[in-house]
Amino acid sequence: MADDEETKEEEQEEEEGGKEVGSSMPRKGPSSDSKSEDGPDQADGDGKKSKSKKSPNMGTGMPDEVKNRFGGAEVDDKYLELDDPLEEIPDDEEVDAKALIEDSRLPEVMERLDRELVALKQVKSRVREVAALLLVDRMRRSLALDASPPTLHMSFTGNPGTGKTTVARRMSDILFKLGYIKKGHLVAVSREDLVGQYVGHTAPKTQEVLKKAMGGVLFIDEAYHIYKVDNERDYGQETVEMLLQVMENDRHDLVVIMAGYKEEMDRFFNDVPGLSSRIGHHIDFPDYDIDELMDISRLMLKEQHYRMGEDTEKAFQEYLEKRREQPRFANARSVRNAIDRARMRHAIRVYDTAEEKKTLTKGDLVTLIEEDITRSRVFEEGAYGDVPERAED
Repeated sequence: MADDEETKEEEQEEEEGGKEVGSSMPRKGPSSDSKSEDGPDQADGDGKKSKSKKSPNMGTGMPDEVKNRFGGAEVDDKYLELDDPLEEIPDDEEVDAKALIEDSRLPEVMERLDRELVALKQVKSRVREVAALLLVDRMRRSLALDASPPTLHMSFTGNPGTGKTTVARRMSDILFKLGYIKKGHLVAVSREDLVGQYVGHTAPKTQEVLKKAMGGVLFIDEAYHIYKVDNERDYGQETVEMLLQVMENDRHDLVVIMAGYKEEMDRFFNDVPGLSSRIGHHIDFPDYDIDELMDISRLMLKEQHYRMGEDTEKAFQEYLEKRREQPRFANARSVRNAIDRARMRHAIRVYDTAEEKKTLTKGDLVTLIEEDITRSRVFEEGAYGDVPERAED
């Protein structure tokens, strides 16, 4: 097994219960996996027409309970009866912006994002743009200046280990603190969680996931695997149809973030008409360079109360330079895996020392030495090529 071979992680948050999906959810009959050109608003298994719901008017016609929640700011009583607040409220009317910012606790979320993610300046800038838009929208609502809530569905593209899931979690915090979703939870899924393996299996699986995610953020990793356009019998088509309807009709109660490799995501959007137009924000996550990867390693070591000496850092940088050129490199995820392997070598070394010396120091317990890094088989010439025997991890 590679020293830091990418392990595919299915990060899923446990949620108790779940909100009932509203009437805007597509209602499918038992044979819902069979393909139909009639679309979702057809007769159900009993011959009765399924109850459908038009996309809610996200302007003045928006349902009151939704309209009042968006932005989370209360309208001052003196503005409630105004017919045209844009014209009737003086331009020099003051808004307590500081109080609204403090109430949202948005600076705390952004500070946490800076702590958790090294570099990614462009990504963080895009997150701040979205946060600023929502916060200003909240300020406007305090003056009864209603506007249609922006489209918040997103696409995150980039290689593994570039921080997409972490940013999705912080985005769910931002949306919750600003009142754009009822809960602050994130549900992370992949094709296996959404698409069934036989007729009648897909709709219940997809509906259960959507029910669990309602009021929060649905994060779909490697979203392009949902639907295999070259396989006309693929059951993922129904999942896509349900997602398209919910992304439109329930956009006031669910934010969908789709993630994956850029080329595959672009192809996915081309294969599914109407999907890209429902995505309001496309954010690309670049690979980390060596200096950024070293910064990530220092942050991880500090969080776990380890340290490297100068020679050890040089060895680890050499390790990263070699590892980046080999298969299945996964940026920060590979850094984490490499540190875990180094910790295991450190543990074996310290244990052997304890058996001989009987006593250890704090320095022994917290310091990784050069040998803990260089024993990786990444340093074996051709370790990822044609070698008769596998070198030690």
